Amino acid sequence: MKTIAITGATGYIGGRLTPLLLDSGYRVRCLVRTPRKLRDRHWSGHPNLEVCAVDLNNEGDLAAGLAGCEAAFYLVHSMMSAGDGYAKQDNDLALHFARAATQAGVARILDLGGLGETGPDLSEHLASRREVEHVLGSTGVPVTVLRAAMIIGSGSASFEILRYLVERLPVMVTPRWVSTPCQPIAVRNVLEYLVRALETPETTGQVFDIGGTEILPYREIMQIMASELGLKHRGIVVLPFLTPRLSSYWIHLVTPLSHQIAKPLAEGLRNPVVCRDQRILTLIPQHLLTVRESIHAALARVAGHEVPTNWSMAGRLPGDPDWAGGTLFRDARTIPVKAPASAAFRAVCQVGGEHGWYAADWMWRIRGWLDLLVGGPGLRRGRRHPEELCYGEALDFWRVSGIAKDQLLQLRAEMKLPGEALLEFRIVPTADDRCTLEQVALFKPKGLLGLAYWYSVLPFHHFVFDGMLRGIRAEAEKLAGQARA
Repeated sequence: MKTIAITGATGYIGGRLTPLLLDSGYRVRCLVRTPRKLRDRHWSGHPNLEVCAVDLNNEGDLAAGLAGCEAAFYLVHSMMSAGDGYAKQDNDLALHFARAATQAGVARILDLGGLGETGPDLSEHLASRREVEHVLGSTGVPVTVLRAAMIIGSGSASFEILRYLVERLPVMVTPRWVSTPCQPIAVRNVLEYLVRALETPETTGQVFDIGGTEILPYREIMQIMASELGLKHRGIVVLPFLTPRLSSYWIHLVTPLSHQIAKPLAEGLRNPVVCRDQRILTLIPQHLLTVRESIHAALARVAGHEVPTNWSMAGRLPGDPDWAGGTLFRDARTIPVKAPASAAFRAVCQVGGEHGWYAADWMWRIRGWLDLLVGGPGLRRGRRHPEELCYGEALDFWRVSGIAKDQLLQLRAEMKLPGEALLEFRIVPTADDRCTLEQVALFKPKGLLGLAYWYSVLPFHHFVFDGMLRGIRAEAEKLAGQARA
């Protein structure tokens, strides 16, 4: 049984590739910064899975994690966490990985890169992906590179941009890139290429373009999305002076993605992204989905709440703030619940997204819009699943920083704030069919602005937090009643 290493297992592609490799009979070693982020995945208990805490900036750690591995997937891309410095960060991480792979005796590296024409006009985003390919192979380990354009799949960044733009804008003002030819590929086809490349020795040390069956301009892909969403034909007005930076702010306002992530993606859209050779079809034949089939499959997953990974799951989860010392504001409230702890926990885990926040949703929406205007995520990220949550997952403008079944949900604020904020729900059983729900909001202000912020929102806490507690209690008691019926 071969051991295969994966970096980026907490991300969009890595989180889907790992269970496929396990199902294919490989022993898989996930090299991750935060092992806890994989704890709640349905495949986390697989007997052939190892999860190792590894700092990708530490070559010694990496070499130890790669020891004994036949091959290694490099699925790391720092665009989301590094902002404008993502290209240098990508280059550094790839070099550390290449050196560590050489030390560990890894036979081959597999990389998922970006499709696009070569030359001086290549966007910084795609040029960075090319440089990563070069750096990964610079120490002598053979590298297999699969270059893809837009990946159509539930939860992918490109797919979410496309879906939200089409869904929310009957008439779109766009840059010239809507006429750029693109050859999208379904995420299931990407994953099959990655898995089967391991079984195909001829792919070792080679670079392949991978794409679907159609080459279309983005404006046609938008119209197909509208059709699959059951919407009317979208109006598209092209403004040639719209730069990638301006486009990124526009994407930020309309979709869940921040402008820091949208900017390199928008820059990359100016380049034609079309396969220049079809060699991969001979070595790894498979049924390739059309653009319409890909979008249909992705939307079906979204509608069925069957999205295993999404773009917002990757990236660094900041450490806990130091709550000791200095000014610390605390708002604690409790309420008795005539339902078991399991029902109360289910009710707590439904907060946010389309479900809302149980009370004063209009206040939450206003706060989300204000956050959006100052560059924060707002409420647009929603949630991956209507009830399930896992550690490190994004939830509106929060992120899950602590979760324990039937006991605790802890959310760390990611909205723009003059300080650090935490919202915590604790459930304490008091009898077989009753419990107490405690809600604690913590805020550590930064400077006078932080103090002013706390006192300005304090009057609204009664409506928001008390209403939320009563709403959670009502939902928990309703769930308990349904279970007894």
